[in-house]
Amino acid sequence: MAEVMSMEDIRTEASRLDIDLSVVDWNSVWVPPGEDFGIKSDDEDLHEDNSLEFDAGFGNVIVVDNLPVVPKEKFEKLEGVIRKIYSQIGVIKENGLWMPVEEDTGKTRGYCFIEYNTPQEAELAKEKTNGYKLDRAHIFAVNVFDEIEKFMRVPDEWAPPETKPYTSGENLQHWLTDEKGRDQFVIRAGSDTEVLWNDARQVKTDPVYKRPFWTESFVQWSPLGTYLATVHRQGAAVWGGASTFNRLMRYAHPQVKLIDFSPGEKYLVTYSSHEPSTPHDSHRVVLNVFDVRTGKVMRDFKGSADEFAFGGTGGFTGVSWPVFRWGGGKEDKYFARLGKNVISVYETETFSLIDKKSIKVENVMDFSWSPTDPIFALFVPEQGGGNQPARVSLFQIPSKEELRQKNLFSVSDCKMYWQSDGEYLAVKVDRYTKTKKSTYTGFELFRIKERDIPIEVFELENKNDKIIAFAWEPKGHRFAVIHGDNPKPDVSFYSMKGGKVSKLATLKQKQANALFWSPGGRFIILAGMKGFNGQLEFYNVDELETMATAEHFMATDIEWDPTGRYVATSVTSVHEMENGFNIWSFNGKLLYRISKDHFFQFLWRPRPPSFLSPEKEEEISKNLKKYSKKYDVQDQDISLLLSEQDREKRKQLKEEWERWVNEWKTHHNQEKTERQILRDGEASDVEEEYEAKEVEVEELLDVSEVVVPDA
Repeated sequence: MAEVMSMEDIRTEASRLDIDLSVVDWNSVWVPPGEDFGIKSDDEDLHEDNSLEFDAGFGNVIVVDNLPVVPKEKFEKLEGVIRKIYSQIGVIKENGLWMPVEEDTGKTRGYCFIEYNTPQEAELAKEKTNGYKLDRAHIFAVNVFDEIEKFMRVPDEWAPPETKPYTSGENLQHWLTDEKGRDQFVIRAGSDTEVLWNDARQVKTDPVYKRPFWTESFVQWSPLGTYLATVHRQGAAVWGGASTFNRLMRYAHPQVKLIDFSPGEKYLVTYSSHEPSTPHDSHRVVLNVFDVRTGKVMRDFKGSADEFAFGGTGGFTGVSWPVFRWGGGKEDKYFARLGKNVISVYETETFSLIDKKSIKVENVMDFSWSPTDPIFALFVPEQGGGNQPARVSLFQIPSKEELRQKNLFSVSDCKMYWQSDGEYLAVKVDRYTKTKKSTYTGFELFRIKERDIPIEVFELENKNDKIIAFAWEPKGHRFAVIHGDNPKPDVSFYSMKGGKVSKLATLKQKQANALFWSPGGRFIILAGMKGFNGQLEFYNVDELETMATAEHFMATDIEWDPTGRYVATSVTSVHEMENGFNIWSFNGKLLYRISKDHFFQFLWRPRPPSFLSPEKEEEISKNLKKYSKKYDVQDQDISLLLSEQDREKRKQLKEEWERWVNEWKTHHNQEKTERQILRDGEASDVEEEYEAKEVEVEELLDVSEVVVPDA
């Protein structure tokens, strides 16, 4: 560091050098980078307190080339066009758009600089507008400013690139190799997000990773459990790994509200809604389809909220969600959206419409993909005052061939339910009675895998019963229905085996309004949510018997783990009290309970499909005892360990009790003299040696004189 001089020394030195300090421009004086000459800045303490990180370089600046060259009078109009195009992608900084002009002619030079708030917005602008055709003569060439600087530094002579040793990335499926065969789940409570193991044998959780403020709204697992997605103001991000959960990719989408993965995890759809410029307009919607691995925008969709408000269960500002529904299977070949009188089906090879046109279906109200095949079912309500019947049709993609159609009469409403393997489709049809004053419900059951797709009409014994819930058995041929009137409806089970619907059993008067099948089938939870305050009945459909009944008071959510071994019930922050979650065994035994204030989310980590063939799985099932010996030994060891822990805990409690008794005895002996004084000299502490007597004592409390006047 240079020697520090006082101001007096500076004046003396200036006088010696014949320098007039009064004419020196002090603002033009610069010190070498990193040097302060021992003088602490007045605002240095502010920099210490606010250790903010800023992006170095010009990664948030783009250069747009091939613009029209216009004179001064058209400058403002061109700037407005450029600003309109690029402000839709991100927020342009104040004075962040600059178009250089020729000094001689006053015309623009054919390019401009645009500065965004973040490098992510700049990168997104480059991806979306590079090659944008303003007109026939002007096709944009867009680059990030940092890249231009890099191109300028390219040496004249070629040199072979430096060979870097290969370093393998972390195995994103490593968590599946857990020796204990445990499953993970994620929870959000307060500002913390945690990933935990469900260590049911030890009846507790085992921490994996915890991070405060990990997301700004919610988290979401990808369908196969490879990624955990977080949502932020500037976009979404995915994380993965065995225990570290490193960030793998970011997806720039300002003000993102919702996200949705494709079934095979290849693509991520992000959604945002923006306030209209005038009160009469609807919200502006932006949807991006990203490649999950590269982060590249494969296709974007923009429009008013009204354009995306068809079908679905509703999202933000009236927009249905998901807007795009992915075709069956894990190949991620097709996705579709519902429009006015059309279903638009896109293929992911080019991200364009199949055959470059939508499927026109007049007055179509809803559609639903098969979970396993490129087949979707659509519903069209009655038209022309009932002259044209309602119908359900099955279409195959990409041929757009109509495989089956069923006309329906006097229809009030219709809902479609696919079985998980795509073998069956149940269409619940609410129909008007002849008087049109009431409705009744029936089912149209499609056997998708059979020749010509036969349809079976099914009605309850009392067709006037209200249908409260319907659910297919996963990977099975049975379904369950809650029907009747509250507060205690009936629950019935049916089978599709044998070519016709057969009734298995009806459970009378159950406090249930929701059905939760185990992912492996066979077991089901009959749940009483909301008004029933969390009533739970664990039922074995194979044996047609109740395994257990329980209650999780005020439970808001129920979710099976992906293996069907455990169930989580939770109370989220929609209730102010009792927040937290319970873990149960499949047969209804409460394993452990965790309380968490401000509890928001509980999500099991999904598992990918098994690599075992159905034949191998059947062979393992038949020889389960042979395979289970290893785990029986582990269970026994854990049981002994838990017993030892219990014994150790009881031993500690006993030692604490004995220590307290000894301390009490010591204290008791120290006070013996005081007790003897209080007993008038009696030394004994034995109660039987004393005789209780009642003694009356008169005590003068007050004396007063009263003068009584003469009569």
